[in-house]
Amino acid sequence: MVSPRLHPRTIDAVKERADIVDVVGEHVVLKKKGREFVGVCPFHDDTKPSMTVSPAKQFYYCFSCGAGGNSIKFLMEFQRQSFSDVVLDLARRYQLPVETVDGPQQERLRQQLSRRDSLQRALALAAGWFRSQLLAPGGRDALNYLTNERGFSPSTHDQFGLGYAPDQWDGLLNHLTRVEGLSVDLLESAGLIVPRKGGSGFYDRFRHRVIVPIHDRQGRVIGFGGRSLDGSEPKYLNSPETEIFEKGKHLFGLDKAANTIRKDDRAVVVEGYFDVIALHAAGVTNAVASLGTALSSQQITQLSRCTDRKRIVLNFDADGAGIRAANRAIGEVEQLALQGQLELRVLHLPSGKDPDEFLRDHGSGDYQALLDQAPLWLDWQIDQVLVDCDLSQSDQFQTAVSSLVALLGKLPQSAVRTHYLQRVAERLSGGQGRLALQLEEDLRQQVKGQRWHGRSSRHEQPGEATQRERCEADLLRLYLHCPRHRPAIRQELRQRDLEDFAFQHHRLLWASITELEETNLGIGRLEAISRREDDGDGLDALDLPRLLTDQLLLESSSLVSRLTPLLEPGELQRVALSEPLVQLRGIAALLERQKSLKRCRHLLEAWDSQRLQTLESCIAVLIDQDQTTDHETIDMEARIHQLFDDLNQDALRYQELYYTERKHIAFLDQQRCAGYTATAEAPAEVIPPAA
Repeated sequence: MVSPRLHPRTIDAVKERADIVDVVGEHVVLKKKGREFVGVCPFHDDTKPSMTVSPAKQFYYCFSCGAGGNSIKFLMEFQRQSFSDVVLDLARRYQLPVETVDGPQQERLRQQLSRRDSLQRALALAAGWFRSQLLAPGGRDALNYLTNERGFSPSTHDQFGLGYAPDQWDGLLNHLTRVEGLSVDLLESAGLIVPRKGGSGFYDRFRHRVIVPIHDRQGRVIGFGGRSLDGSEPKYLNSPETEIFEKGKHLFGLDKAANTIRKDDRAVVVEGYFDVIALHAAGVTNAVASLGTALSSQQITQLSRCTDRKRIVLNFDADGAGIRAANRAIGEVEQLALQGQLELRVLHLPSGKDPDEFLRDHGSGDYQALLDQAPLWLDWQIDQVLVDCDLSQSDQFQTAVSSLVALLGKLPQSAVRTHYLQRVAERLSGGQGRLALQLEEDLRQQVKGQRWHGRSSRHEQPGEATQRERCEADLLRLYLHCPRHRPAIRQELRQRDLEDFAFQHHRLLWASITELEETNLGIGRLEAISRREDDGDGLDALDLPRLLTDQLLLESSSLVSRLTPLLEPGELQRVALSEPLVQLRGIAALLERQKSLKRCRHLLEAWDSQRLQTLESCIAVLIDQDQTTDHETIDMEARIHQLFDDLNQDALRYQELYYTERKHIAFLDQQRCAGYTATAEAPAEVIPPAA
C-alpha cells in the first residue's frame, strides 16, 4: 500500500505538537541531567547513557554512534517505519487533522510553496528599501526619532533592521514593481499595498512611519509594524494577516531572544516593539512581544520550549488595557500554572511606566532586580483585587471578598490553598490576629463552595453537560448571525454571569469574537456595552462569521468540526434564529437555572453534613456556664435561641442559602415562560441562507 502524500500543514502540526522527551521517553528510560535528559541509546550496544535529549532544541543525539534528529527521525529509526507512517501515527496519537495531497493537488501545493517564497522575497526587498530610506536625507526625522527620542544606537538600528516609510503614496510600490519587477497582486497579498477605494490602482500601506520588521523564528521577514511620526492615527499600524503572517502564532523578537531565554531559563513578554528593542539594547535580551494581541496558547508553547523550568514573566503596561491583557494571558495558561507545569509571574513597573520609559531613567540592573522580585500570577491578581479598595466600606469589602474567593477557589492543592487563605485573611483583617483567624475560616468555607460551583461534575446529573453545551452553542450562534441583537446578548451574559463558557471550543470562539470587536470598537466601548452604558451602535457592522472563518479556523484546525456548525448554521438552525430575543432569554435562563440546581445539590450536601445542636443541648450548656446567675432577671428564652443560632450557624446559613436558591430557580422558570410572551410581538429577524 502506497502511503499518501502528506500536506506540509500536517507535517508542521506534528512537529509542533510531538515533544521529543515524550516520544523518546516511551522507548528509553530517561533521567534528568541539568537542562537535558540522558538515556541508553537504542541504536547500538550501549551500557552507559550516551544519548542526550534536549527539550529546548527538540533534538536527540548519541555521542557514541552519532544517531540524532527530531521526534519523527527517532521513530523512523526505532520502529523501522517510513516518514509518512510515522507522521500519520503521531497525528492520530495527538488527534491532529490529517491533510493529504494527490495528483493535481501536488501541483497546487508546489505553486503555494513557490508563492510563499515569492512573498518572503517581496517582504525582504521591502525591508531593505525601508532601511535605505532611513539612511537617506528624507529619513532625517525618523532617524532623529530613533536616535534622540528613543535613544537607540546605530548598532540597534542594524540589529532590528529598523527603517522608514517616506511620506509618499507610492514610493515602495514604484520601487518593487519597476526596479524589482514584482507584480501588484503579489505586493497586495504581502500586505504592502492597499487598493484605492475607487478601484483605480493601489497605494503604499505604510507612509511617513518608522518601520519595524517582524521576523519568524528562522529570522525571515513576515510583516511590518509602523509607528506614526506626525501624530496621525492609528499610532501603530501593523501588516494584515497573510499567508505567511499570523499574529497569534508569532512573537516579535523571538528569533533574537531564543538563545538567551534558554540560557537564563526565563522569558519576558512585553506589549510593544519598542519595549523589546529598548530591553535588548540595554542587555535584557530574553524579551519578546505578543504582536498586539492577547498571548495565545501557541505563543506560550513556543516560549515553553525555550525554557526548561517554563518560567515566563508578563511585563505589560499598568493601564487598563495592559491589566486586561495580563488577565487574558493568565486565562490561557491558568491550568498549566495551577498544575505546576508553568511558572508565571507578572511585573508592573513603578509609576505605571512601560519598559522603554523605565530604562530611560534607570539601568538594566534595576530592571533585572524587579524581574527577580516579580510576584506570581495569583499574588498579582490578589493585589489587583485589593488595590484602591477601601476595606472599611462594607460594600467594597464584600466585593473584594467575593473576587478573592473566586480566585482562591481555583487552587487544587490544599497546602497552597491554606497558604493563600492565611495571607488573604491577614490582609483583609488589617493585622488584627483574632479577626484574621475568623476571616480565614469564613474564607475557607466560601472557597469550599466556590471550588464546586461551576466546575465540578460531582453535583451534575446525567444529560446536563450535553444540555449546557447545546445552550452555549445556541447562544454563540445567536451572537454570530443576529448582529443587531449583539448588545442585548452581551448585556444578558454580563447580568447573569454567563460570560465564562464551560467548553474550551466555546471559550476560544468567544475570546476571538471579543478580540475582533475590541480591535474595531475599543476595549472601553465593549465594556460599556456590557454594562448597558452604551447603545452598542456599530457592534453589528462586523461580519463575524466570515472573519472568524478566515482567522480562527486556520489557527485552530483541530476544532474545525466543532466550530463549523456555529459559523455555518443549517436550515433548521436558521429557523430557530428567526426569534432571537425569545431564544436569548430562554437559553440564558436555562443556563443560569442549571448553575442554580447544581448549587442547590451542593448546599443540601453541606447542610446534611452538619451536626445540629438541639435546644436541650443549648439549655444544658447555659446551665453549666452560669450556675450563679439570677435567672429571673435574664431573658433565658432569648439566650437559648441565640446560643442555638450560634452553635448551628453553618447549618442555618446553608439552609437559608438553599431556600434562597430554590426561590431563584422558581423565578427563572417564570422568567423563561414570560420571555416568550414579552417578545412575541418583536419582528422576526431574517437570516440569509449560507453562501
